[in-house]
Amino acid sequence: MSDTPRLHTAGPALLERARDLRPLIEREATTAEAQGRLTTPVVDALHEAGLFGLWVPVPLGGAELSPTELIAVFEELSYADPSTGWVVMATTLENGTAGAYLGDDAVERIFKGPRMPLIAGQGTRPGTAVRENGGFRLSGQWSFASGMLHAQYVHSLGAIEGTDEARIFITPIEDAKMLGNWDVLGLRATGSIDYAIEGAFVPESQTHVFTQNEPLRGGAIYRLGVLDQALICHSGWALGVGRRLLDELVRYAVARSGRPGQIAGSDAFHADFARAEAKFRAAKALVHDTWDDAERTLDSGRALDVRQETMVRLALNHITSTVAEVARFVYASGGTTAVRDGLIQRLFRDVHTGTAHITSGPQVLQECGRELAGLAPDQSWVVLALEG
Repeated sequence: MSDTPRLHTAGPALLERARDLRPLIEREATTAEAQGRLTTPVVDALHEAGLFGLWVPVPLGGAELSPTELIAVFEELSYADPSTGWVVMATTLENGTAGAYLGDDAVERIFKGPRMPLIAGQGTRPGTAVRENGGFRLSGQWSFASGMLHAQYVHSLGAIEGTDEARIFITPIEDAKMLGNWDVLGLRATGSIDYAIEGAFVPESQTHVFTQNEPLRGGAIYRLGVLDQALICHSGWALGVGRRLLDELVRYAVARSGRPGQIAGSDAFHADFARAEAKFRAAKALVHDTWDDAERTLDSGRALDVRQETMVRLALNHITSTVAEVARFVYASGGTTAVRDGLIQRLFRDVHTGTAHITSGPQVLQECGRELAGLAPDQSWVVLALEG
């Protein structure tokens, strides 16, 4: 059990380093999109800045940021480039939860190097694991493994044969067969390929129960469990991309001010932009209000109650749907500039890929409404649904 029950905060250093990387990330974004993965200069710079260790427990040499600190870093990186923000949020979540929940033997193997390992993979649609002396044999096929092309280890969900217990399995990258089928609308530079594993042996210490929420090392953030921590990722990503969309539309409008027939002189555009800005800021405020409340609870040594778990899900769902609405408005206002290959078009495509993630789906919104309306008495959240 963790000997650091309080919530750890690391301060602004990593946020400042993320901000310093913006020029490099922006310069490399077009190349990354074309090659379907982040460029080597960006990955190296992220390593050198310590950003792949931002979620790793302090005892393992990580920064162990708090939820609001994580949101700020993911917002900054996603503003620079949505794919970069997505890769960092996905891999650091998996780095952090592995560091908090895996057995001592596994942690010694995985985190012993001079550089933070990168763990990538998929935590939905489980494969099958068969118990074997000292561990499991894991087989299956998984999709959307963001950051896999930069990883040294793979994080996969599996169901234990005979019990259907869901566990996370961490395997060396050599155990995974890359299927390489990443031909998508947006977030192309994330390299979120499909992969398969065929009968790989996974020692018991390199696995943990999917719903584990008591860390073996590190502080209170890991008491959220894997799913609630994933909500932090996607909230920060949506904030960064939404802000960048609105800022790019400002640049577009200002560059055309004074010309006849441009949106800069349209009263209707002025009103619509004000509404879009207000909706985005209101959704952002809900994210921060919700996670500020969650942090106070975690720091007190308590777990989130059902209503708080509802609200962190609702805050993500709301910012995600708001950013999708903002993207449609920016694209429609951008004229032929948005139609042509360029930043506004790429942001539009990235948003409509990112908002398809299961954590922001309609089922979650329906469940949130059921709980808020008082129609789920004595039920609690199990991943993305309420159960008695």
